Amino acid sequence: MAVLIDGKALAKKIREELKIDCDKLRTNKIIPKLAVIMVGDNPASKVYVRNKSRACEEIGIEYEEYLLEDNIKQEELIELIEKLNEDKSINGILLQSPIPGHLNINQAFKAISYRKDVDGFTPSSVGKLSIGEDTFISCTPYGVIKMFEEYNIDLTGKDVVIVGRSNIVGKPLIQCCLNKNATVTVCHSKTKNLKEHTKRADILIAAIGKPKFITKDMVKEGAVVIDVGINRNEEGKLVGDVDFENIEPIASHITPVPGGVGPMTIAMLMNNVIKAAKEQNNKNTKF
Repeated sequence: MAVLIDGKALAKKIREELKIDCDKLRTNKIIPKLAVIMVGDNPASKVYVRNKSRACEEIGIEYEEYLLEDNIKQEELIELIEKLNEDKSINGILLQSPIPGHLNINQAFKAISYRKDVDGFTPSSVGKLSIGEDTFISCTPYGVIKMFEEYNIDLTGKDVVIVGRSNIVGKPLIQCCLNKNATVTVCHSKTKNLKEHTKRADILIAAIGKPKFITKDMVKEGAVVIDVGINRNEEGKLVGDVDFENIEPIASHITPVPGGVGPMTIAMLMNNVIKAAKEQNNKNTKF
């Protein structure tokens, strides 16, 4: 029976530590503040944004929301980002994705100041991560790494197989795992003989957005299985990319859905906002 990696409990612990940090900053008249931009009326995005707002309130981070019409022009979006870049009261800027198809999200990410890039998506942040420099790390990959650390899962020399190559999760995870001295294989929709790759993984990370795509016959006995997927099945129930019920008995560690990686994503966003506030006010990352 696998050890259950409890992301909900770990995220709670991290938020409690961040609240202490935030209180200390406030004592020094530094009030961390996050600006969130949402374009259009995506229902899932609304839920995510609401959760971020609640987390900010709990920790003591000020929160400002910008709701833009879905027919906004690219220039108007960039203009808002540049205005927030200049606003010294704003420590972090987050552009909620997805955004409408007529907008160029990469161009928008590039416009965000690297000092306020709490999502870790600017070319500067991505580049620094790839050469091992201190930077803002994408929140979901950062959360996965924190889970490994909390559960004493050493990546050194391990075969890590990541299924999924998105800019938000898969690609930054490659670098995070390499920085922990793992041997990393990335699989995707064009990969041949996927099962051959997944079956040899000491650590298998699924991030593809397909319900229960990873089945028991694709997993090596004793593997660590991290499920990044959040999907709704036909009954409307939240499920991951991993067939949890059948894989849990053979894995050494496994994350549930919900309650696994999801809560860690928001916790690490809060971590990045506090980090940004400290750096912008010349405070050491540790008090």
